[in-house]
Amino acid sequence: MRIAVIGAGGVGAPFGSALARAGMDVWFLARGAHLEAMQRDGLRINGARGNFHLHPVQATDDPARIGKVDFVLFTVKLWDVETSGSVIKPLIDSHTGVVTLQNGIDAPERLARVIGQEAVIGGVAIVNAAIASPGHINQMGEYQSLTFGELNGAVDGRVQGLKDACDAAGIDARVSPNIIKDLWEKFVFLVSVSTLTAASRQRMDYIRSDPDSRATLIRLLQEITAVGQAAGVPLADDLPQKRLSMIDGQGGNSIASMAIDLLRGNRLELPWLASKAVALGQQHGVEMPALQALVGVLRPFEMGAPELPDL
Repeated sequence: MRIAVIGAGGVGAPFGSALARAGMDVWFLARGAHLEAMQRDGLRINGARGNFHLHPVQATDDPARIGKVDFVLFTVKLWDVETSGSVIKPLIDSHTGVVTLQNGIDAPERLARVIGQEAVIGGVAIVNAAIASPGHINQMGEYQSLTFGELNGAVDGRVQGLKDACDAAGIDARVSPNIIKDLWEKFVFLVSVSTLTAASRQRMDYIRSDPDSRATLIRLLQEITAVGQAAGVPLADDLPQKRLSMIDGQGGNSIASMAIDLLRGNRLELPWLASKAVALGQQHGVEMPALQALVGVLRPFEMGAPELPDL
C-alpha cells in the first residue's frame, strides 16, 4: 500500500512512521528545516508511547516525485486546506482516499471543493504531539487513535483497506458510518481544551485541578455541545460529562496544539475552532458567554505574537 503523509508534524509523523515501520510504502511531504533533517537524519519520535527512530525516511517537497498513492493522510493546519489541496493533486488517482485529519468540523467540505468529494474521507485523529525540533517529534500522551469514514456513510472496501493497514501498524483505528458526528464529538472536546489551555498558558493538570478553570472547562463543553445539537448534529446530552471523564483519564502533562502555537508566537487556528463555534452559536441562537469571552482574550494572538505597546 502506498501512503502519502502531507505534513510531518504532531499528527502526520506519529501515524505515518507507524505505517512505515509496518512495511507500508510511506512518503512524507514536508518543507524547510524539518524536511532537511528528515532527509539527512531520519525521523525521531519520543514520548509516552516509547522512543523510535525511522531512518531512512522517504521525504520530499515535490508531490510529483511521490506519484499516485492509495491514501493521503492530510494533516496540514486549517489555514492551509485549500492551498495544500491544490498541491496534492498529482497524488490522487480514481481510487485514492484523502483522509482529512484537521482539527475543526469543516475541513472535509472545504477540501472537497478543491479535489472533488469522491476523493475525500473524513477523519478524526486523537494524538498529543508536536515538533520539538527539526526531525524530532515529542509525544506528550499515550493515547493515539484514528477514526475515519466515507462522507456518505458507506462502509466500503476503501475504508476497510485503510483499517487493515492501521491494524497491521498497531494503530487503534475505527471505521465510522457517521464521521460528521465523530468530527463534532471531537470538536466539543478540542475547542474546549485548546481555547482554555491557550488562554491560560497551562497544561491539563492545572486546568483539571483548579476549581475555577475546571468550572470553565465544564461550561465550554456544555456550550459547544448545545450549539452542535442546535445545528442538527445528534450529540448526546451526556457528551460533556463523557468528555470530562476522558480528560480526567488522560495524562496531565498534555497541552493543546493551539496553546503550543501561542507560546511559540505562531499563527493560531482560532478562526476555525472557537471563533467558528461562536459564529454557529449566533447563527442558531445559542448563547456562548464563556467561549466568547475566551475568543476575545485570544484574538490579538490570532496571527502570531502581537507587538506590545510602549510601556
